[in-house]
Amino acid sequence: MRGCGLKLAIVLGAVIVLVAGIVVVVAYTRGSVKTPGCTVALPGDGAAAYTFTPEQMNNAATISAVGTKMGLPAHAATVALATVLQESKLRNLEGGDRDSVGLFQQRPSQGWGTIAQLRDPVYAATEFYEKLEKLENWDTLPITEAAQAVQRSGHPDAYAQWEPQSRAMAAAFNGQFPAALTCRNLTLAAPADVATAATAELGTSRLSGPHPAAQGWTYATWLVARAEALGVDKVSFAGRTWTAESGAWAEDSAAGQNLAFHQTAAAQAGE
Repeated sequence: MRGCGLKLAIVLGAVIVLVAGIVVVVAYTRGSVKTPGCTVALPGDGAAAYTFTPEQMNNAATISAVGTKMGLPAHAATVALATVLQESKLRNLEGGDRDSVGLFQQRPSQGWGTIAQLRDPVYAATEFYEKLEKLENWDTLPITEAAQAVQRSGHPDAYAQWEPQSRAMAAAFNGQFPAALTCRNLTLAAPADVATAATAELGTSRLSGPHPAAQGWTYATWLVARAEALGVDKVSFAGRTWTAESGAWAEDSAAGQNLAFHQTAAAQAGE
């Protein structure tokens, strides 16, 4: 009898596991389990769309913003993003090969800075851009050559594979295309100090209000990409509004032409 009971328990356990698996599959199929993600999709017939995790896009936003603060063109952000996609897959790693650390996998032993500094995305991006600018004709070099000249990687041709994704992100973050980036199914953090983050990364705390189109979309795209970390649940600019609830941009006649944003809970919309 005890043997029969054990067999029954095993069968019931297998059935429960099977049913649980079916429930998960059905949930995904019906859309009740929603995967967080951020997608860059540029306009044009047949244009590719590239999707990353909110963490990855958050880091990409910071990297590109630092280039904007330094007055660099989108090409610089393209080189930087291709580098980071190869080195860390846009994750701020605690370690790596030998003493490599951070987004760019820069090495303290090679004079890039301390471990703490290289784990700071703003510092790491600034260091990368400063070395990039020192290259002769860096702005006309192919992406992979420029990245390799800065990084001195053991795999010099590896950066090329990330050029399409990097170009698309750089174009979106530099405001070349309206509403080109969306983030959905986010788990918003508690509201953070947007002004401080914007000053460190973009070089300004004045996000709300009127802006030229490219600048406005640069700021709006940065806010959406950083939304999960900063607790931003709504961004409006040039007659369009993105919300964390919908995960998409929509035409909004009430939005007006000025940039505005809102944060969750007790946060303020504003500068």
